[in-house]
Amino acid sequence: MFDLNLFHRALSQSPPPGLEQWIAGLPRQLEKAFAAHGEVEAWRRLLASLPPVTPSVLAFDRPRVRVGLASDCNDSTRRRLESCLKVLHPWRKGPFEIFGLHIDSEWRCDMKWNRLAHDIAPLRGRLVLDVGAGNGYYGWRMLGAGAARVIGIDPTLRYVFQFQAIKTLAGTHPLDLLPLALEDLPPRLEAFDTVFSMGVLYHRRSPFDHLYALKDCLRPGGELVLETLVIEGGEGEVLVPPGRYAKMRNVWFIPAPATLECWLQRAGYRRIRCIDVSRTGFEEQRSTDWMTFQSLPDFLDPDNPEWTVEGLPAPRRAIFLAEKP
Repeated sequence: MFDLNLFHRALSQSPPPGLEQWIAGLPRQLEKAFAAHGEVEAWRRLLASLPPVTPSVLAFDRPRVRVGLASDCNDSTRRRLESCLKVLHPWRKGPFEIFGLHIDSEWRCDMKWNRLAHDIAPLRGRLVLDVGAGNGYYGWRMLGAGAARVIGIDPTLRYVFQFQAIKTLAGTHPLDLLPLALEDLPPRLEAFDTVFSMGVLYHRRSPFDHLYALKDCLRPGGELVLETLVIEGGEGEVLVPPGRYAKMRNVWFIPAPATLECWLQRAGYRRIRCIDVSRTGFEEQRSTDWMTFQSLPDFLDPDNPEWTVEGLPAPRRAIFLAEKP
């Protein structure tokens, strides 16, 4: 599934300081990660059964990440492709267009990308780490923006196989998604030019540990792109849900933007700025044929969408940029 030799060769041409130790121990980490899920062998067979179609077009710089055109295959092949990819349901991140097949994911991630793409440091030529990468949608957009290499990490194996299905169809590109958590990376890597953490901070029991771990991955002068839930309010204000938040169990801290700025300062970042605060709407997050479970409309009070079903402020998300000194 993973061509580690290719991964090693690509990094050994100009190995960033600190990555050698991690890459050396990676085969053992991957073996442990894949042994932890009972559906791995079925998913491997699924990847092997994908129809062999050669894309005439690749476009990673558009809202729907595009692999091939509808004219690259016949309807029978496209139905077979759809059947294979739907086995990997639910598709949370996207959208993708694969040989004319529209993977309409739960999240319209292109909307979030548009909020940050013009404010972040240019990605051209950069080594990028995407923490909590899901199925790799943002990684493809990062390649489309000129990144030299993108390494995504996400411990959810279903998402890793979704990514690998897309990559199998798209061909070889300097983008990898590894079934690891941030805690699995060696400390003080200081290797990446840009680190993305989008939709992760509020799932961490210790937000400061997460901010420090992200900073350890950055080279001096590197940029953090941080997206997370926030509440309205001033410095020092933070919501700690007493139980679930929008039906999610694992939400721990939702700060006001001014509070999050203070957290970033305390964690040692500089040039901190909030570039966007937006309410999450039904256009951006909803159920689809590719994610048929409950979604945002089910998480909000049906009589007043300003509140979640638990009576807490409805989801609002902020994007912060910060630099490691």
